[in-house]
Order: sequence, then C-alpha cells, then structure tokens
Amino acid sequence: MSQTIRNAHGERLDFTLHDADGDTLVLIGHGVTGNKDRDWALLLAECLSAAGIAALRFSFAGNGDSEGTFEASCPSKEASDLEAVLDFAEGLDKPRLLYAGHSMGAVAGVLVAAGDGRLAGLISLAGMVHTEDFYERKFGAQAPGANLMWDKPECPLSCVFVDDMRKIGSVLPLASAIFVPWLLIHGTEDTVVPLVESEQAAALGRSAILAILADADHVFSGEHGPKMAALVTEWARLLPPP
Repeated sequence: MSQTIRNAHGERLDFTLHDADGDTLVLIGHGVTGNKDRDWALLLAECLSAAGIAALRFSFAGNGDSEGTFEASCPSKEASDLEAVLDFAEGLDKPRLLYAGHSMGAVAGVLVAAGDGRLAGLISLAGMVHTEDFYERKFGAQAPGANLMWDKPECPLSCVFVDDMRKIGSVLPLASAIFVPWLLIHGTEDTVVPLVESEQAAALGRSAILAILADADHVFSGEHGPKMAALVTEWARLLPPP
C-alpha cells in the first residue's frame, strides 16, 4: 500500500499516523490557517492512541507541509481532501473510521458525513457552522487578494476562500442529514466561533451530543485540552462495534 496521500488535484497531504491495535481510526483535521501539528491535535491523537484507538493527523492542501497553495484553501476543497484521506484510511484495516474536525475543519466533516457513508462517526471541535457569517465577522472589512488572514504572511485572504464561504453560507441545513453518532464539543469562551453554532447543529442532529466546556477557548488551551481529548476518547471508546 502507498504511504502517500494525494488529493484529487494530485497534491500530497502531510500526515502522521498514531497506530493502535483497536478497530477504530480517528482522522483529525485542523481549522482555517492551522495544520496537523497544533497542540490540541497532537494531544488528541496521543490520548486516543494511548487508549488503543488509532489516530491520523493531516494537514489540508496548502497548509503546513502539505502541497498546494493556501490561496486555494476553502471548505469545499478541504472536504475533497478529507475524501482522499478516507480513501487512504480504507487500506489501513480499521473497519470503523471517525473524523474529528476543528473549527473550519468541522465544516469539511459535515459536508462529507452528509453524503459519504464511510464515516461511522463525526466529531466537531469548536465547529464552524455559519461560514458566510464567519467570513463577514472576521475578514469582511479586508480585501481579498490584498490582505492577510490574522496578519499571517503565509495566509493571504483569497477570492476562492471568500466565494466558497459565501456559496456554502451555512452547513446547518445539513445537520439533519447526519445519521451517524455526532459529538460536538465547544467552549463557553470561544471568541472565534460562537457556542450557539454548536447548539444549533446539535439540536438538529439525529444522533448528536453536545458537550460544553466551561471557560474553554477556541483551541482548548491549558487544562481544557486534556478535557477535550478525554471526552473524545471516551465517546469513541463507547461506540458500538462496527
């Protein structure tokens, strides 16, 4: 089996596999301007693998050490990247595949879970729901092609991103199409994605559970990282056999 993941555009996606003996594999996707090596992602992967649950952290195309350009990054392309990771994961002899997406990475999870039957469970961590609203709140006053996202030189605000965020608008209408078990975790002090977005999605999800972490920020800093990881690990551990 190839040890390389390539998306539909032929771009190599950087990943790290934390293997374990169990029958479950959790794919971990990051948020906008992030990558697979964020503290919360590493903490989650290590917690899962210590409990016998394999984890695969990956960077979407144009982010981290993955190939591609950041200017082409958008939720729709990230959903396609996730499908490529699922293609790879199917060869790892893990019959139960779950996906944990953070922030905008959770949008990709909803887009895929609503139409791809390979996911046996979905995890949204501080998950974005209303994409157009997020763009308008955070970057609406900036000019695509001329400004940076959060002043990061490697993250220019692109027309591709803006157009896709507006086209999707919100993934809330897809929440009722998520039939697999769905865990949503959100902090009360998240200033990037409001807690109400997870509350709205959880209310419509057919098998959704919302866990609210008091005082946790968007990236589950400090003591909230281990709490988040423990919640995900226990939830995944208690899922029925595939």
